[in-house]
Amino acid sequence: MKKALYDNHGRQISYLRLAVTDRCNLRCFYCMPEEGIKYMPREDLLTYEEMVRLVSLLSKMGIDKVRITGGEPFIRKDMPNFLAALSRLDDIQQINITTNGTTTADLVPELARMGIHSVNLSLDTLDRDRFFQITRRDSFDKVMETFEALLQHGIKTKINCVVMAGQNIQDLIPMAELTRRHPVSVRFIEEMPFNGEGQHYDQLHWHHANILAHLKEQFPDIEKLPDPPSSTSYNYQIPGHQGSVGIIAAYTRTFCGTCNRIRITPQGTLKTCLYDNGVFNIRDLIRAGATDEQIATTFLDALGNRARDGWEAERNRGFNVPVKESMAKIGG
Repeated sequence: MKKALYDNHGRQISYLRLAVTDRCNLRCFYCMPEEGIKYMPREDLLTYEEMVRLVSLLSKMGIDKVRITGGEPFIRKDMPNFLAALSRLDDIQQINITTNGTTTADLVPELARMGIHSVNLSLDTLDRDRFFQITRRDSFDKVMETFEALLQHGIKTKINCVVMAGQNIQDLIPMAELTRRHPVSVRFIEEMPFNGEGQHYDQLHWHHANILAHLKEQFPDIEKLPDPPSSTSYNYQIPGHQGSVGIIAAYTRTFCGTCNRIRITPQGTLKTCLYDNGVFNIRDLIRAGATDEQIATTFLDALGNRARDGWEAERNRGFNVPVKESMAKIGG
């Protein structure tokens, strides 16, 4: 019988978000300052061998779904071989990837062959000029090539669109219109303060309720869909559209009660909540010679002291540790 992993609030933990690098070739407004961030030395990152060991261990404890993130994961060399190694782990049922799509198009056939379950493509606008304004890079055409390749090869595709006042509000309707012609999920995400600077606004206006109200102005017949267990998004269908629309309350944190995920940052820090300050460093345990049993015990101890929600996790950081680190350092 397959093992199950639970936290101290009775939530089953089955999903690992594993960041493989903090490096990124874009400079998105909501993720990092224009000048970028100070990257970690390469020797501080978990090696592929260390990550495969960790995923294998966690899969035996109850993790069956892994999402590979960054930074931009495909900037790290030899990613396909690493993904292939993960795909050979018997207890992992799904491998998913989040990418900005700038260097991914040529790899899509290989991803399809190795059975990657889904790809989340970060895309905040369908306008080339606004893409440059938001990302500070001229890579729109490369991202769209990746989008077309994903559709062509039948990989389940979700588009992640961060909603930003003064940046891309005019894009929400065109983004939703993508679901008319394509079987994709377009997910609108509340902006978070993980940008290397802190919250951009005194008050978040474009929260999930206002995003939905905006969509309803154009699509008054939009219908609520059932949300899968542990879903981070509220999901909707526009009648006549092939795809679906989701809204992720990433800042207002209304989905914490069913959270089934943990995060490991590129340097090996376990985060049992996106908003916590890190629980312990797995890399240091491994490099100190810890056995699998010792690592497993440390994970269980951490999950036995997990915050109830993102608000509690943020309070536990203390006043001297505000939420402002770049998402690239955490894992998007």
